[in-house]
Amino acid sequence: MLTVYSTSWCPHSKKTIRYLMENHVDFIYRDIERQPEETVRKVIDANGGRDWVVPTLEYNGRWRRGKAFDTEELWSDLKGMGVI
Repeated sequence: MLTVYSTSWCPHSKKTIRYLMENHVDFIYRDIERQPEETVRKVIDANGGRDWVVPTLEYNGRWRRGKAFDTEELWSDLKGMGVI
């Protein structure tokens, strides 16, 4: 299942989550600020190793770096990850 690493205050995360819900994409929400250090380190590594960026997505070991919300890019990335 798709995992969304996010925060409650990020506007791009909110848009991504809304988009996933509207398009009936099942996912697990994880607040990055409440995750164990090991999980945070994985998200940091997925984002180039300097800091975590949200929303970061993970599906079956495939990662999508955190980035600004863009409908077409998100849909394309979800397809490329095998989510849809």
